[in-house]
Amino acid sequence: MRALVISGGGSKGAFGGGVAQYLMQEMGKEYDMLVGTSTGSLLVPHLALQNIEKIKEVYTSVNQNAIFNVCPFVIKKDKFGEQSIAIDHWSVLRNFLKGSKTFGESKKLRKLIEKTFTRENYEQLQASGKEVLVTVSNLSLHKTEYKSSKEETYEDFCDWVWMSCNYIPFMSLASKNGCEYADGGFGALVPIKEAVERGATEIDVIILETEVTYYNNLPSSNVFSLLSNLHGFMMDRIEKQNITIGKYAANQKEAIINFYYTPTVLTTNSLIFNKEKMKIWWKSGFDYAKYKNEELNEIKVDDEG
Repeated sequence: MRALVISGGGSKGAFGGGVAQYLMQEMGKEYDMLVGTSTGSLLVPHLALQNIEKIKEVYTSVNQNAIFNVCPFVIKKDKFGEQSIAIDHWSVLRNFLKGSKTFGESKKLRKLIEKTFTRENYEQLQASGKEVLVTVSNLSLHKTEYKSSKEETYEDFCDWVWMSCNYIPFMSLASKNGCEYADGGFGALVPIKEAVERGATEIDVIILETEVTYYNNLPSSNVFSLLSNLHGFMMDRIEKQNITIGKYAANQKEAIINFYYTPTVLTTNSLIFNKEKMKIWWKSGFDYAKYKNEELNEIKVDDEG
């Protein structure tokens, strides 16, 4: 059984979409199971249906206004033209006065998910025989959960996709079935092990980070940058643990894993959704997958020769 796993990574999901497009359209790969975390959860339902152009349009046209109904930060440019975030004090204060537990709210993203992935799409997915799994973190029970397209109603599945993307405390903290849920990346940023345990024998894994860390974070300038650096540190640790555990599980079951990392640092803040950059990242993901597979084919030919 062949599986596709896509990690979390916010706006960098555009790169993952480009990689997946090459694997599916140019290499003709078909997946029985697709597993996503956070931004990966947004991609995998559409990829399962081969609706690549549709999800590409979403990723290359979205901005902050399409995701946040309460955006807790403002985007600033430094003297070198690089973008960074700073706290929007009035927006955050108003949100707290309304009784919110988080700095911002991402309810617009929930509407976008339902608008772009319709009930008809969900019925097509269930009829296809393919299984799509999205990762969520159950904060109440301290456990990672995987929600399957084969087991949920349409409304519930859309809820789980949304919850998988909620990078708290910047986005919404959601409640369902008496529990609080947040971004799946807090539990499993790269859910390889789940794919292996569900029977996958060949797995393509798209990781929206470089294989080696190439930069040092700048000193924290405000509470948001501090939290962003802290979250980045935790996610980096979780990612490496997930990969190590996934490799071990694959070795035990003799499953094959093909890794696709980002070859360069795309951004140091994946909460900034710049549609122009995301267009470039989608193309670079496609081109990178092409380059990597052509290089592997050349090595294979040389070995056989």
